Amino acid sequence: MTSTTTGLPDRYRPLDQVAPDEETPTGVIRSWRARDRVLNRDVALRVHTPGGPAAREWINRALTAGGLATPALAMVYDAAEGTGRSEPGGAAYVVNEWIDGIRLSDRLASDGPLSEREARAVVRRLAEGVAEAHRVGLAVGGLTPEHVVLRPGGLVGLLSVPAASGTEKGDITALGALLELCLTGGRSTEISSPDLAALVRRARSTDPATGLSSVSTMVSLLADRPRTGPQETARPDGLTDSGWVRRLRDRRDLADTEEGDDEEEPVRMGRHRLPPVPGGALPRPTSAGPGSHRAEDEDDLVFDETFAAADDDPADPEPASSARRRLAVIGLPLLALALVVAIGWWFGTNVLSVAGSVEGGPTGSTPQPSVTAGADPAEAPAPPAVGAPVPITGASVFDPFGDGEPENDDDVPLSYDGDPSTAWSTLTYRGSADFGNLKPGVGVLYDLGSEQTIGGVALRTTQPGATVEVRTGGSPGAALESFPVAASGELTGDDVLAFSEPATTRYVLVWVTGLVPVDDGFSADLAEVTVTAAG
Repeated sequence: MTSTTTGLPDRYRPLDQVAPDEETPTGVIRSWRARDRVLNRDVALRVHTPGGPAAREWINRALTAGGLATPALAMVYDAAEGTGRSEPGGAAYVVNEWIDGIRLSDRLASDGPLSEREARAVVRRLAEGVAEAHRVGLAVGGLTPEHVVLRPGGLVGLLSVPAASGTEKGDITALGALLELCLTGGRSTEISSPDLAALVRRARSTDPATGLSSVSTMVSLLADRPRTGPQETARPDGLTDSGWVRRLRDRRDLADTEEGDDEEEPVRMGRHRLPPVPGGALPRPTSAGPGSHRAEDEDDLVFDETFAAADDDPADPEPASSARRRLAVIGLPLLALALVVAIGWWFGTNVLSVAGSVEGGPTGSTPQPSVTAGADPAEAPAPPAVGAPVPITGASVFDPFGDGEPENDDDVPLSYDGDPSTAWSTLTYRGSADFGNLKPGVGVLYDLGSEQTIGGVALRTTQPGATVEVRTGGSPGAALESFPVAASGELTGDDVLAFSEPATTRYVLVWVTGLVPVDDGFSADLAEVTVTAAG
C-alpha cells in the first residue's frame, strides 16, 4: 500500500512537516517527521517530487551515505528513486535516522554564542563526520544551523543527509561559517581567538596557497593540542630558557643521575689527610711518614700544589716547602722556555717582516707603502676565494604566513655556530608534513653584512627528508616573492645546493617547504648552514 499524503509506501506514516519546502534545480523536497510502522520508531522522511530520473543523482548520493556509520551524520535507513509519475509510488524518498536534541539555531537564539571550547567541540565533531563522507567521495551539503542538532551527552548530529546537492569545498566553507556563528552568535563582533579567526578565514579562502585543503585538516586544527612538543615547567621568575641552556641543563641532569648511581660513603677529613680523588682521575699520593708525600709523576705534582694551602701548617712546614722545591725545579725551566719562544716569535714577526719589506730598495731609504693608481685606501677587504665560506653576520626567522607565535627564534644562531650537534628546529606540527596545512613554509633569513657574490649553500640537518628552497635577494620584512629561488632539493643529512648561476646578494633565505615525521607530528631542522662564495 502507499500513503495518500506523500505517495510513499504505507510503512511510513507522516506525522508533521518539520521544514519549509526546499526548491531544487530538479524539483521540490518536503521534510517530514514520520513513523516507521514496521520497526515502531520515528524517522526523518524527505520526499522529492518528481521522482525518477530527476531525483536519480540525489538517491545515488543517499545510497553512498548509507554506508557511513558516524554519530555526526544522520544514518540513511532507506532510499528509492520512484517512477517519476504523479500517481502513488511515483515520488523519490530518503529515510533518515530521527535525531533528538536542540537545534543549533535555537540554542544560539536563546542563549547567545558558545564558549570557545564548546564551539571547538561542536564544529570538530561535525567535521569528523563530514571528513568520513569525503573519504568515500560524498559531499554532504546542508550544513546550516537549522540542520545541526546538539544531542544529549555533548554529541552533535546533522539532519537531512545528504542534501540535494553539494561540493567538498562548499562543505569546508559551510563549516567555517558555522564556527564563526557559534563564536559570535550571528552578531557583528570579532572572534577573540586569533587561531580560530585565522581558521575561519582559511575555510572561506579560495586561494589554494592559504585555503584549507580538506576537512580533515580542520579537524586537526580544532583539536585541543599543543603546537610544539612538551612544554617546560614554568620558572618562578617567569623567564624561559633558550635552546642551548635547556640542552646544558639536560646534560647536567644526566651527569648528576650517572654520578648518583656511583655515590660513595662520605669520607671524614683529618688535618693531615688529603681529599679522596675520583676513581681514575689522579693517583693517590703515598704517605712516607708523618707530614711527607711522595709524588710518582707530574700528576702528583699538580695534586700536591692544589692542596698545598690546605696542608700548610706552621707546626708542620715540610709539605709546603717540598711542593715549592718541586715547583722551582720543574716550573722555572718551563717558564724560561716559554719566554724564549715568545721572543723568537716577536723577532720573526716584526724584525724579519720589516727587513723583507725593504729588501731590494735603496740603502737607507725609508720603506713606503705600495699604492695602486686609483685605489681607495678605505676600500673593503678582498672578497672570499671561490668556494670559501662567506661569513654570516646575523639571522632571524622568516615567517610571513605565521600567526605570530615564535618559531624557536632564540635557537636561530645554532644553525650557523660551527657546531653540527646544535640546530634550529621548526615547531612540531600535527596533521601533515605541509605544516599541518597551516602555511606553505617557514625559513631562516641570513644576513651576510654586505652584498656578496655567492654560488651555493651547504646544509646539514639531523632530520633527513625535509625539503627546502634557497632564495636570494629581498630584505627583512619583504614578501616571499621578492626572494627568487636559486636552488632547491630534499635534504639527506649533508648537502650542497649549488646555484645554476652566481647571485650577488646580502640576504640568503633558507625556506623550508616540507617537514618529516617526528614524535607527535612533523618538523625539520637546520644544524649548520654555510654560504659559499662564487667566482
